[in-house]
Amino acid sequence: MALEHAILVSLLEQPGSGYELARRFERSIGYFWTATHQQIYRVLKRMENDGWVASREVSQHGRPDKKEYSVADLGHAALSSWLHEPIEPESVRHDLAVKIRGAAFDDPAGLVREVERHRRAHTDRLTHYLAGEERDFPPVPDDGTPPDAERELQHVVLRGGVAYERMMIAWLDDVLATLRRF
Repeated sequence: MALEHAILVSLLEQPGSGYELARRFERSIGYFWTATHQQIYRVLKRMENDGWVASREVSQHGRPDKKEYSVADLGHAALSSWLHEPIEPESVRHDLAVKIRGAAFDDPAGLVREVERHRRAHTDRLTHYLAGEERDFPPVPDDGTPPDAERELQHVVLRGGVAYERMMIAWLDDVLATLRRF
């Protein structure tokens, strides 16, 4: 996936400035696709030059005007084309897993603190995801109303994140139990 596609999806969900996009990447999109502020601004400029996004100046009281971006017809077409292309399943690249295997040639117990740190990070992210799920996705009554595709697809991605964090915590618990035997 290119950063352009992540930006198009975010702008289709809600138009915004480069700053607002960067904040969205920090809060949600960034958990599965990261980008720096500089990358976002650079790609936005290129996308605007290519006709994928349009911008308009928005006046702000007490602050400088901002440039708000939205998806143009060419951007819709580019995203649609990308959505219909097959992609290869991702390969896992996991530095901690290599360290764990490498610990057999050093002091396995010496890795406990690092694994505990990773476990705390995954626990914190899981807590964040669950709070967001409770806040943004309260149960919807089954009253026969057709489901909202945007809402349902955002929620299924979040549920994937929740499942991943739970899996990582369980695996790290297994790693810690194994390391502590040494």
